[in-house]
Amino acid sequence: MRTPDSSQASPLRKESESEGALSWSNTATARFGDERTPLIKRFQIFIHHHSTFVPFIILLASLLSFGMADGTTFLSLFNISLVVQQVTIIATVGIAQTLIILTAGIDLSVGTILVLSHILMARLAVQNGLPVEVALAAGVAVGTMCGLLNGCLVTLLRLPPFIATLGTWSIFGALNIWYSHGETVAAGQIASAAPLLQLLGKAMRFYGAAITYGFVMLVFVYSGMWYLLNKTALGRHIYATGDDNEAARLAGINTKRTLLAAYTIAGFICGIGAWILIGRVGAASPLAGGTLNLDSITAVVIGGTSLFGGRGSITGTLIGALIVGVFRNGLALSGADVVWQEFSVGVLILFAVAIDQWIRRVAK
Repeated sequence: MRTPDSSQASPLRKESESEGALSWSNTATARFGDERTPLIKRFQIFIHHHSTFVPFIILLASLLSFGMADGTTFLSLFNISLVVQQVTIIATVGIAQTLIILTAGIDLSVGTILVLSHILMARLAVQNGLPVEVALAAGVAVGTMCGLLNGCLVTLLRLPPFIATLGTWSIFGALNIWYSHGETVAAGQIASAAPLLQLLGKAMRFYGAAITYGFVMLVFVYSGMWYLLNKTALGRHIYATGDDNEAARLAGINTKRTLLAAYTIAGFICGIGAWILIGRVGAASPLAGGTLNLDSITAVVIGGTSLFGGRGSITGTLIGALIVGVFRNGLALSGADVVWQEFSVGVLILFAVAIDQWIRRVAK
């Protein structure tokens, strides 16, 4: 029996060979294209998909730089734990801010929500004699309702997030002064009437380091929000809404409900942060946290989250908060004036925004 030559091969075999040749050709072309992609372009694409890479490198570089300048003091466990304590509240509020910025919004009221909540907790427990557990729950509930109000203004009234939260920043600040009468609830009063409010300020000590329970609470908040953003449908909807609101809506995502949930959860986190603030300071002052709004945005931006939404992570926010803390602490130990500490933070912000703009060109 004569074996058929190529000219007599079946049409199916010819089609299969043709498809295989075409597939090999496309693969080769793709590989050739990858090889021709400039190194800087590939790096740009890499950090577009790994938003925490640059902040992490900056954190390592700053630790090494300040460590070489004054390694004995700066790199001691006590000093590193002190930096962590100093950024705990900023990082907590920064996580709340991250949820909003990921939706392509911004919340200028997170700091005032936290301060109002912590004043409410302290006064209810000390002046009004309510059980401390009730006071804590009431403070967290007020923070959550403030976030819900922000969400309603953005979704139901369709106000721009910047304008909506700028207005509630003034409203919550005025309520804070009105309710507190401008008076501070002293640390001694809280210690005698409601010591549970100061619990998160207590520290566990080992090898010279001091880790507060407030930091432990931050870890719980971070873990919960990391799971929400990476493992739940709501997290995916938050990213999608921030990346392209209209496209997300056309894909079947209820963008209004997503925004409402993001602002409400942010308010809840600020309520938790209020308890951490009382533990950190010991007292409750209506004038506390004056820079928390801007500090939270600073941590988010330096941490690699895009101000245009849809890209970033709360891990980056924690790294951003640590970068700010390391720079301020390292410069202070070096004898630099406070002015130069703030100058360095400003440079970091401009650098982070410039990097974000550069990365965004990948999508264009």
